[in-house]
Amino acid sequence: MGRLDCDIIVSGGGIAGLVASCAFGAAGFKVICVDPAPPITERETEGSDLRTTAFLQPAQEFLNRAGLWSKFEAYAADLQTMRIVDAGGADHSPRVVKEFDAADISDNPFGWNLPNWLLRREMLAHIKELPSVTFLAGIGVKSLFTRESEARVGLTDGTNLRSRMVIAADGRHSTVREAAGIKVTTTRYGQKALAFAVTHPTPHGNVSTEIHRSGGPFTLVPLPDHQGRPSSAIVWMEEGPEVKRLAALKRGEFEEAMNQRSCQLFGPLSLASRRTVWPIISQVAEHMCAERVALVAEAAHVVPPIGAQGLNMSLGDMRVLLELAEAAPDRLGDADMLETYHRRRHAEVKARVAGIDLLNRASMMRAQPLKDARALGLNAIYSLAPVRKTLMQLGLGVRG
Repeated sequence: MGRLDCDIIVSGGGIAGLVASCAFGAAGFKVICVDPAPPITERETEGSDLRTTAFLQPAQEFLNRAGLWSKFEAYAADLQTMRIVDAGGADHSPRVVKEFDAADISDNPFGWNLPNWLLRREMLAHIKELPSVTFLAGIGVKSLFTRESEARVGLTDGTNLRSRMVIAADGRHSTVREAAGIKVTTTRYGQKALAFAVTHPTPHGNVSTEIHRSGGPFTLVPLPDHQGRPSSAIVWMEEGPEVKRLAALKRGEFEEAMNQRSCQLFGPLSLASRRTVWPIISQVAEHMCAERVALVAEAAHVVPPIGAQGLNMSLGDMRVLLELAEAAPDRLGDADMLETYHRRRHAEVKARVAGIDLLNRASMMRAQPLKDARALGLNAIYSLAPVRKTLMQLGLGVRG
């Protein structure tokens, strides 16, 4: 393949990179997206991403602009109610239960939940319909050279590309971020997360449930029915050695453990997928841009999977970047545009990462007096209606 020129090179073909490619492509920019790993777009294929993404309310408008919401809507499970449960007492039964109904602040659900493997499948199909976007599977970024007027990217297949801007959406170990010399601050918790799907006899009623005990939250998020039975996605966070033990259990033993941890709020859970393990960290890039380079998503910030903040923060990055690009297309990727992007996003990103860090540390507590204090705090804070409304709006990224 000869040299290709484009407006934007997107490094990374995960959820964030594909959304960015679709959004900028829909806006008329010529985009080339590269990813070193061939995409896995079937649920049962080894290596498929069994995590789910909860798109919160503000995401819907952006996904519409990208031409994606119509592709996702039929597969989405509504998130109408957010439920917080503290089960940190001696008998591990639910002792504080607080529910947040989206109807208190909006006519729409809080958001919509979809499996990651399916999102990737639908976006890749959409990209094939976009003449302005090219997706190169199995090809990654090998080198980056920038100057004031352009970026030059060397790919792993020997191709060299020239573009006006590079979007780094290549994850927490971003090749582009490293090549651009941007440092990160990383916090490790000694935690991992198990991600898998279950079925259960009691319908979830579009309720997303976070159960706090110790080690980290156990979160059930609504999915569409699976094989005629109500279904939920689960992210179960624990300290690393415990996750390793749980992941190795035989199916029956694992189901017994997860049913004990779930408080059986939806009746007995049955495993309905493989179990996958993911590391848990917090990470923030010191700067969200460099010459001709913009960092988005996990290349810029990583948070534990609490409150559906991760990808929704990423969509916030893309929204700002696209607004700046559309406001002055002739200045795409120049220093002023990228520094404006950094100023508009970095402070908010740092604040959200710090907030989620505190929530995660509170959820990890093992000492009984601290767990008791957490329960009292949850009960007091979430019982105040004005505070509940403010927290819901903050969770959605809505500014009052």
